[in-house]
Amino acid sequence: MKNGLFIMLIVIIFMFSNIMLHIDKFQIFAQTEDKNKSMLASISKIFKDVQGSVVQITRENKEASSDDENVTSLGSGFVFDKEGRIITNHHVVKDSKNVDVTFINGNRYVANVTGSDPFSDIAVIKITQNISEQLRPLKLGNSSAVEVGDQVIAIGNPYGLAGSMSLGIVSQKGRLISTEGSPFSIPGVIQTDALINPGNSGGPLLNTNKEVIGMNSAGVLSDSGSFSGIGLAVPSNTISRTVPILISKGNYTHPWLGVSASSLTSKLTENFENLSRDFKGIYVDSIIKDGPADDAGLLGSITDQYGDKHGNDIITAVDDKNVTYMEDMVSYIDENKQPGEKLILTVFRNQSYLDIPVLLGDRNNSTKSEEASDPYS
Repeated sequence: MKNGLFIMLIVIIFMFSNIMLHIDKFQIFAQTEDKNKSMLASISKIFKDVQGSVVQITRENKEASSDDENVTSLGSGFVFDKEGRIITNHHVVKDSKNVDVTFINGNRYVANVTGSDPFSDIAVIKITQNISEQLRPLKLGNSSAVEVGDQVIAIGNPYGLAGSMSLGIVSQKGRLISTEGSPFSIPGVIQTDALINPGNSGGPLLNTNKEVIGMNSAGVLSDSGSFSGIGLAVPSNTISRTVPILISKGNYTHPWLGVSASSLTSKLTENFENLSRDFKGIYVDSIIKDGPADDAGLLGSITDQYGDKHGNDIITAVDDKNVTYMEDMVSYIDENKQPGEKLILTVFRNQSYLDIPVLLGDRNNSTKSEEASDPYS
């Protein structure tokens, strides 16, 4: 009798525990569902709040036409201030003097190009007509505060489909990408998996606080021609630094070092004698003749009669700040230096370190060299 009561008690406890477990699972599921619905509602509200500040930009592209007819090129942009200034990519406006700007409600205006910087792929345009609507500038956020995994929202006009939104996360930050038609690179670029297609260029990349933390510039395509999951955006801090100068002067000056270089790899260490394969620094490949680095005495690699390369200089620090990757040096110079300022490079040469002062030049006046494929700096 006692055994029967004991077994019945165990069964009741088991059944009660099972019921409680299912109740807990249901509560967790319900909470997750509520959280997802709340997040989607929040994203939907963000889109509704900012869609009126994102525009489509069209320009005539004679170069793309094979006959006398002009082809229209499409891009995006976003409102910067209440005076009618709009930020977009340089490659969206290129050498145009005027472009058309269309808001999500269909209102269309003519805008002139106030200033443009091909090296950071940023341009400012200004609506020249009387504006019939109240402009709502988007707030620029702090791209330095962005973390990998942060949720982001991309808004633009892919393939001319006005007011399109895509979601994603920050995949990485601090990327170094080359700019269209330029041998120079943009530092600090944000990588995202949000869909970035042709026509999205110039549109905002927003955080969940409705702040612009980047400007969508390019989407990397796969071999099949579809989106690869890699979108790239110019960081908002670069926009904040560049746009006021473009408004006041029409152009932006960048410091210029005059080297073609890359992050040192274990393979590149083979170009040096007695160099550890795990040595860190920036491999100086070639020097632009009569450029700042050349004047300072920096040495690039040399090729012997057998076609083998031999390295000379490895940059290990700039202004006493250690650098491991090319991105480190490019970002530091672009964010902290101006043409005409001095930069101290710490160089490893012939098994010893030396400090070399370099007087930085101006990219706009730089002499390009065919053999220097990426003379960053």
